Amino acid sequence: MLKVSDLSVSFKNGKNQFTAVKGISFTLNKGETIGIVGESGSGKSVTSLALMRLLNEDQALIDGSVLLNGVCLCKLSEDEMRRVRGNQVAMIFQEPMTSLNPVLTCGFQLTEAIRLHLGSSKAEAKQKTIELFKEVQLPRPEAIFNSYPHQISGGQKQRVMIAMALACNPEILIADEPTTALDVTVQKTIIELLHKLKAERHMSLIFISHDLGVIKEIADRVLVMYKGEIIEEAAVKDLFANPRHPYTKGLLACRPSPQQHLKKLPVVADFLDGARPAVTIESIRELYHYPDTEIAERKRKLYEQQPLLRADKLNTWFPTDTGLFKRKDHVVKAVNNVSFDVYPGETLGLVGESGCGKTTLGRSILRLIEPTSGKVSFDGTDLRELKKNELRQIRKDIQIIFQDPYSSLNPKLTVGQSLMEPLQVHQFYSNDTTRKRKVLELLERVNLLPAHFDRYPHEFSGGQRQRIVIARALALQPRFIICDESVSALDVSVQAQVLNLIRELQDELKLTYIFISHDLAVIKHISDRMMVMNKGEIVETGYPDDIYYRPKEEYTKRLIASIPG
Repeated sequence: MLKVSDLSVSFKNGKNQFTAVKGISFTLNKGETIGIVGESGSGKSVTSLALMRLLNEDQALIDGSVLLNGVCLCKLSEDEMRRVRGNQVAMIFQEPMTSLNPVLTCGFQLTEAIRLHLGSSKAEAKQKTIELFKEVQLPRPEAIFNSYPHQISGGQKQRVMIAMALACNPEILIADEPTTALDVTVQKTIIELLHKLKAERHMSLIFISHDLGVIKEIADRVLVMYKGEIIEEAAVKDLFANPRHPYTKGLLACRPSPQQHLKKLPVVADFLDGARPAVTIESIRELYHYPDTEIAERKRKLYEQQPLLRADKLNTWFPTDTGLFKRKDHVVKAVNNVSFDVYPGETLGLVGESGCGKTTLGRSILRLIEPTSGKVSFDGTDLRELKKNELRQIRKDIQIIFQDPYSSLNPKLTVGQSLMEPLQVHQFYSNDTTRKRKVLELLERVNLLPAHFDRYPHEFSGGQRQRIVIARALALQPRFIICDESVSALDVSVQAQVLNLIRELQDELKLTYIFISHDLAVIKHISDRMMVMNKGEIVETGYPDDIYYRPKEEYTKRLIASIPG
């Protein structure tokens, strides 16, 4: 059905030329799902854009052939290609918020596409849009028809994008990282939906992801991409049972496994290290194994101390406007009657879906959001009683690492300036020369280079930016750090590196963490104890093994069932 032969894509940059895709070949059969997996920069998204001819052909040089039902797409005019897009091949992009127009309703955007491609009347297009919204299992399709993108959740936005891609009954659907930014529970429902739609519509599917666990859930066959080349191709069962290429082994090994206790996660470099004899996933995991005796000894030492942080009946409620006169007679109980302790040197995991209140809880502890009632004490000091200047002083000891490093770094400041700023504000060290030396030490500690001091945030990858915000959180030598979804936007291979770094820093600097995530596998790996949060309340607390193997709440069971792979 689709035959790609010797496809290469190069980009011109002044006099230089960079080859992103290097002579790849593959086929896609009718009704088949192939997964394309690889880290960011491996060439998988460029491949999908080249198939759709969505690359700027003034800047991109495309070689090779792409045959769809015997027709070479490379030789079609732009008008002919426009008819292929949507009608024969459609695409779902990674970030629905940037793919949807923020100033147009979801319904208008879909009806416009239907009228353009199918020549339907306005009424027919609206009817078809409502039917598509029902097909992709959107709740209240009529309400979403009139909603703007910012008014619906991430999972709902992705369903709108799927509906848009299906509008013209394509034969092939290309899904480029469609679940990467979503909660694991939402991710599971989107994968199930794509399965169902593919079967009902007799489509073929190309599913692109950095996570082999996700690929296992949906694909029949897998292509592994590394540095622009397909380095391994196999049926999904064969690939998981017997990965051949070291890079594939690395991708399989680096995702946290809830069934194992590891001191550190394997990373791709463990398998690509040429100096080693051929390593296996089992040998690396054996090397990093965390014995039960060591875990028991760690627990004993942790919990014979007094708590460092204590929350008691903490509430953070938000009034909502209702009625004609905007009376504030309803409240959203984002954090509702929450109590817990955190012990020195401990990592307390906090897991739950988007909207459960976990980020609000993290910010309420720091008083970045003012709690409604309750008590938070840090090392015996009630944080809610402190005046602003006293709170500023104690924030040296309690830091937060936000979810999106790009939005928490000033794009106009170099990395060095961003890291020196807290040292200047809190008057650490006597002069900027000493501060710069300390910042360079910090960069080295998070595995960045001295040359990175003078670069700007946009010049770094996602994983490097996350290291920068970790370095900034460490600048004031805190005792306690709240990590809010610190790895959720990263490739699994980079996620493993950052989780290892976070654990190394804890051991070295005697740090205490609250680690927030929607991914129970990540929380189980990193935590000493964990709390499960739902609708503003802590519904379950305990040791990770107890919660994973013996969950009490249905909500917890659902989170466990959603762990991919």
